[in-house]
Amino acid sequence: MLRIFTPDSPYKKQARFVAILWTLFILIGCFAPAKSIPDVKLPLIDKWVHLVLFGGFTFLWLTARPIRSAIWLVTLFFIAVALGATIEILQGILTFLHRSMEFMDAVADSIGGLLGIFVFSIFAYFAEKRK
Repeated sequence: MLRIFTPDSPYKKQARFVAILWTLFILIGCFAPAKSIPDVKLPLIDKWVHLVLFGGFTFLWLTARPIRSAIWLVTLFFIAVALGATIEILQGILTFLHRSMEFMDAVADSIGGLLGIFVFSIFAYFAEKRK
């Protein structure tokens, strides 16, 4: 099971497919009209959703390309930050969606991206130790 976290993972193609689907899921969810999103009465639920979405984003892209070089980790983090910021800016521009641009959503996206990298790195560390 831990082989998915190693550079010689035989599951890279499947992981890439899941990462692409997850990215599409983020885009569809973030650009869905506001009226189609259920109103959940939990404090900060929106921020938690962003954290999970972008944590999953970096985690899944790392399973698709399980390399822990600093340059790849930093690049992936900046891709997550850029994607989150772009989504927020577009939500502010595309007024017909009735969504709003929220700086704290972009912050939650960034923190989620970091957490996804951190969780993947922990699994990869144990996978290397097991070898």
